[in-house]
Amino acid sequence: MKAPKKTNLINLTSVQLIVLYYLGAAILSTILLSLPYTHKPGVEWTFIDALFTAVSAISVTGLTVVSTAETFSTFGVFVLAFILQFGGVGIMTLGTFIWLMLGRKIGLRERQLIMTDQNRGTFSGLVHLMKQILSLILIIEAIGAIILGTYFLRYFPSWQEAFIQGFFASVSATTNAGFDITGESLIPFAHDYYVQTVNMVLLILGAIGFPVLIEVKESLQKRSKVHEPYKFSLFTKITTITFFSLTVIGALFIYLFERSHFFADTVWHETLFYSIFQSITTRNGGLATMDVSDFTVPTQLLLSTLMFIGASPSSVGGGIRTTTFAIVLLAIFSFARGRQSVKVFHRELDPEDVLKSFVVISVAVFITGSAVIALSIIEPFPLIAVIFEVCSAFGTTGLSMGITPDLSTPGKLIIIFLMFVGRIGVFSFLFIIRGKTTEDLYHYPKERVIIG
Repeated sequence: MKAPKKTNLINLTSVQLIVLYYLGAAILSTILLSLPYTHKPGVEWTFIDALFTAVSAISVTGLTVVSTAETFSTFGVFVLAFILQFGGVGIMTLGTFIWLMLGRKIGLRERQLIMTDQNRGTFSGLVHLMKQILSLILIIEAIGAIILGTYFLRYFPSWQEAFIQGFFASVSATTNAGFDITGESLIPFAHDYYVQTVNMVLLILGAIGFPVLIEVKESLQKRSKVHEPYKFSLFTKITTITFFSLTVIGALFIYLFERSHFFADTVWHETLFYSIFQSITTRNGGLATMDVSDFTVPTQLLLSTLMFIGASPSSVGGGIRTTTFAIVLLAIFSFARGRQSVKVFHRELDPEDVLKSFVVISVAVFITGSAVIALSIIEPFPLIAVIFEVCSAFGTTGLSMGITPDLSTPGKLIIIFLMFVGRIGVFSFLFIIRGKTTEDLYHYPKERVIIG
């Protein structure tokens, strides 16, 4: 009798393994956050609260059902910061560092996992890429912690508290996590433009994408040596232009929508920083200098759209990603102009990338739309608050109109699912149920159908 075929981790695809690793990280984070030493005395802490916070941390979202400042001890704050670091740079980045520290060889299987986790299309230079990503993030966080910690000496009674606040704020901003230990996000610094500017810089560095940061670093190194112009990749050009265009357009429309409402009694510099900061933080940051519930509905819908788009690929952020949004717009524009291909910066986009972009947006709209319908049925909140919460979870942003702590258990589970999908990406979610790619053995005759 033939023995049944054994199923093990080797038979799983790279995407399925990555998803399992993130699930394992979420479970481990839940256990760590459930340790008695992580909480302050007398804090009520349920399993669903621990699971929600763990997934929110590993997906660097920032939505929370409890007050971080009132719940976690100093030890718990450092545990939470470690989880944010783990989720921000990616499991395979830290995993590669640990493998190298242990002297383990990075084989083909590990390189496949790295390629999947970082959305890369080639095996070349992956280990070097992981080293660069980790070193960049740690350097950025260290500089941010020193700057903020030193500046916070004027706000907090002891240097220990000032530097703990600076350390956590730097990690949270760089990983775009949205968690805070002030108890009020950045609202206490609503008129401190120095703190806001430092946080905006850290948010941008975390969300713009690791490949972009690496190319910028390489361009500076090359110019200092050979004084020749550096040729940026098409990815970096599209990502950077889209990222900053959305930031400027978002800030402009926030101002236009709120100039007669929230900004009616503010001076010009307050209006400027409110608009720019909210535009940047809704792209994936989750930190807030004001209560977004005070905005009008059009602005809240605009912020929901920005959260749905999210950050750049291969960054700490979620959402459909900036390149997906840009490619879809370029494809629509090219089709409207009667062109057969999508051309940009003297390059032609691969038709498969265009198809993938439309698939990502379609699936994302279906997932978030279904979540909005489900939450509207089971939760007693206004529709705009539900839409805002769903887009915040999917974009792993962390902003909320205040409904997160009052969600029912089924509602929390829906948000947990959205945060998880937002972190691993729509394609990884689709590939969970997909096997290995196989070539078609035959084709049927083609036939056109009426579209539109």
